[in-house]
Amino acid sequence: MTRHKKTTPKDKYMVPAVEQAMRVLFRIAQSESAHMNLTEICEKTEIHKSTAFCILQTLRKYGIVQTAGRGKGYALGPGLIGLSRRFLDSLSMPKLAEPLLTDLATKAGATAALGLIADQNVFVAAKHEGSHPMGVTMRVGHRFPLTYGCHGKAIVAFLPEAEREALLASDALYFHGDPSRFDREKLNAEIIRCQEDGYAMDLEETVPGINAVAAPVIGPNQQPVGYLVVLGLSSVEGVYECGRRVAAAGKSLSRQLGAEI
Repeated sequence: MTRHKKTTPKDKYMVPAVEQAMRVLFRIAQSESAHMNLTEICEKTEIHKSTAFCILQTLRKYGIVQTAGRGKGYALGPGLIGLSRRFLDSLSMPKLAEPLLTDLATKAGATAALGLIADQNVFVAAKHEGSHPMGVTMRVGHRFPLTYGCHGKAIVAFLPEAEREALLASDALYFHGDPSRFDREKLNAEIIRCQEDGYAMDLEETVPGINAVAAPVIGPNQQPVGYLVVLGLSSVEGVYECGRRVAAAGKSLSRQLGAEI
């Protein structure tokens, strides 16, 4: 049975069937296996089996999902290529970020990634994993809350004040990991520091044992459109050293996009 979640003013404009279809697509995309069967999809999305089946059959008609034979489950289909081609053709930021990510990952011996803002979330758009044998990895396309960890701090620090306050009025904020640990006074100090230094830190706050540093990427409208992050740093000293490089890389990419830095 579908669990009823707390609604927000924006929810009144949501179409339930479309929202459920998007949950199904994102869940299949995040699966570690090649296919997901109907039972798995229903368990992960909390959508009733008959509803999920109808959604999947509709998506199959348009090639958005496909099956590998009876009982083998569902995977994303070739219909997504047509939907994404126009977006990918215009998406130059990952290409511009490639040499910056390579340089950051190589010098830090860690994983560097580019994330793009999409409403109240961010998506990993590109990454480069360092050569260190023990590292942190993430999948391109993975989605995180906008306020998650150091990338959330880096983004919110450079939002216009009105937008920042509106975002901070949200019920669940992930700057310090679990929303129950959110500390507004601590965040205010981190925002000021990020505005001065150009980068924000996460010292094992969101994931135990993982240090990370992030800088915003500013678009031609002088507002954040994404971020650069390096994660898997082995020491606090390494965070500070890498932070300066990430801040410089974020400014470089922002200038290439037309921002006045």
